[in-house]
Amino acid sequence: MGVGRWIGGFLGFMSGGPLGALAGYAVGWLFEKGAEGFSIEYTNPNGTYSNTWEEGRYNNNAYSAQQRHEGQRNSFLFSLLALASYIIKADGRVMHSEMEYVRSFLRRNFGDIAMHQGEQILLRLFESQKQMGSEAFKNTIREACAEIAQNMEYSQRLQLINFLVLIAQADGSVPQSEIDALQFIATNLGISPEDLNSMLNLSTGGSNLDAAYKVLGITADANDDEVKAAYRRMALKHHPDRVATLGDDVRKAAEKKLQEINAAKETIYKARGL
Repeated sequence: MGVGRWIGGFLGFMSGGPLGALAGYAVGWLFEKGAEGFSIEYTNPNGTYSNTWEEGRYNNNAYSAQQRHEGQRNSFLFSLLALASYIIKADGRVMHSEMEYVRSFLRRNFGDIAMHQGEQILLRLFESQKQMGSEAFKNTIREACAEIAQNMEYSQRLQLINFLVLIAQADGSVPQSEIDALQFIATNLGISPEDLNSMLNLSTGGSNLDAAYKVLGITADANDDEVKAAYRRMALKHHPDRVATLGDDVRKAAEKKLQEINAAKETIYKARGL
């Protein structure tokens, strides 16, 4: 994924507002190496699509459904990096394990070029946080979350939170500062506390009964019918088809999440003899 792929296709809420401003700061540097008036062009069976980055602004022409999907994907990916920059520094440190998780994610799904560029974007976001100050950056993240909530489907926001939880868990523990940061982001994304709690327990739901109940968003005193209904709700809410437009890598992550939900269900079923 080359330079243009980070900007090419940013649509809707990514064209302005606090998230767009962060994108301009964090991504604009990619075009500074001879980038003034830099343009990229996509050719597809339906014709040619061109776009231009000039004087810190991104302009696009008419685009096809394919480019709209790419725009959704790129917007999702940059949103992930922006929110990850807040989560990673929530405890005042940048942990190697958390950065390595992001690097591995980008390398595995987008290649080495994207990995290096994504890492630099993340470092620029850290720098932005330092320059703005923690409270101002927190307000920017709050406003960015509001933009995302208005323009991204709930299932896609759930997957966004899932990735953030995995980043927070990459060093083997999630301190209270990171839990607070995840709760802050989830609240401003319009994600319910139950759904966030479910994500935080996914990795252990297949082996721990208490965690399994949390994954399904219920308590141990729920009756069998309530357990089955809760599982159906979670399976439908997290079905991989709901994030298919964001790309195969995101869909595969959703498939893994659904497998963990199934494992939690089996843990409960086994304990109840169902």
